[in-house]
Amino acid sequence: MTGVERTPLTVAVTGATGFLGQKVIAALASQGCHLRLLARREPLGLAAIAGTQPDIVLGSLDDRAALGRLVQGVDVVLHVAGAIKAIDDAAYLRVNRDGTRALAEQVAAYAPNAHFILVSSLAARHPELSGYAASKRAGEQAVVDVLGLQRVSIVRPPAIYGPGDRETMIFFELASRKLVPLPGKPGARIALIHVDDAVQSLVARVFGAPTARVQAIADERPDGYSWREILGAASSAVGNTSPRYFSLPGGLVKAVGGGAGAIARIVGKAGMVSAGKIRELLHEDWAVHADELLREKGAEPKHNLPDGFASTAVWYRDAGWL
Repeated sequence: MTGVERTPLTVAVTGATGFLGQKVIAALASQGCHLRLLARREPLGLAAIAGTQPDIVLGSLDDRAALGRLVQGVDVVLHVAGAIKAIDDAAYLRVNRDGTRALAEQVAAYAPNAHFILVSSLAARHPELSGYAASKRAGEQAVVDVLGLQRVSIVRPPAIYGPGDRETMIFFELASRKLVPLPGKPGARIALIHVDDAVQSLVARVFGAPTARVQAIADERPDGYSWREILGAASSAVGNTSPRYFSLPGGLVKAVGGGAGAIARIVGKAGMVSAGKIRELLHEDWAVHADELLREKGAEPKHNLPDGFASTAVWYRDAGWL
């Protein structure tokens, strides 16, 4: 093989111990990247996950000194960390807006030429729906305010599923029942992406030039799926051969979400179910539109929904989760 060898990139990653982050750092390490990871405590087994010995910076998104050490002199900052559940809207903002702004400010000070990649959420397209969505949109704006768009790529994934994910496991739990509830309207469209495909898109971003845009990723069906297709694929994946589907009344779903959110505030414990999350769930357009779709050359999605759900269900069973 001829040609000039690629100089290894030094990549700072937040959220490296999470569902998506663990798989991202393993993929980056396999590409020869030098990794510098932010962690609240020394993460056990992270070297085995990454396949190499990363540099660990102990701290959090509200620790500016740690953020400065994390990003100093790096080539790329991949910001994966974020709050997906919180007691209230202010708690979402502290992490997803304020933590992101603090990181961007340290990049401006210590790595002004770095490529900043923000892993946001498709929910940010509709900040009016929930505190989570508003905080992700505010995080995007914070990065642009601090760094401008020139050195920035903002990537909005839809719901990410795959082995190891606890949040989308509810699809499989619901699909295991004789009566399978469909939570949204028949015309709703929901984009999805398998975690491995999301990882490949993000790795391609790391090695690519900044897009200077806000874009979204999705699987081979960016136009999304109906709830019947999603729960149908999950039913097949768990071996439920004769499910009966029924539509949940929107008012009932909203009432459950509001009650769960109130309980979470009373007991002081964040939960995934809240009034805002229910508004997201019932929103009818979570398709990825053509003008916002990001397709990385060489990182096209490889997992379709039936196969992706089938392999995920196998993993859940082997892990004792289902």
